[in-house]
Amino acid sequence: MYKRKNPLDLSCGIRITMCVISSKWKPCIIDALRERPKRPSQLHREIPEAINRVLDQNLRELEEDQIIAKTIYPELPPHSEYHLTELGKSLLPIIDIMDDWGEEHRHIYEALKL
Repeated sequence: MYKRKNPLDLSCGIRITMCVISSKWKPCIIDALRERPKRPSQLHREIPEAINRVLDQNLRELEEDQIIAKTIYPELPPHSEYHLTELGKSLLPIIDIMDDWGEEHRHIYEALKL
């Protein structure tokens, strides 16, 4: 069984949200699963900058936090898919606001060349 490195900090709503989505790739994973379920290999192709081990760890953490669910199909060859849960879908407005903010302020960070 997967054991999270850092336990959830339940002392504040912002901290809970940040614990759930605070990773470089978790918001990208949530966004990638917005439209339909995807196999792990599809997610790896959509987020090629992420190291496989890190992406897999983020998937396990999102599954543990009940943001995504994994369906395993018992066929040959076996395969699995991830999809957003209702709880995960409730994060989509936050992801959209993060995306809007980034797009609106892109020029600032392009000028800074971060």
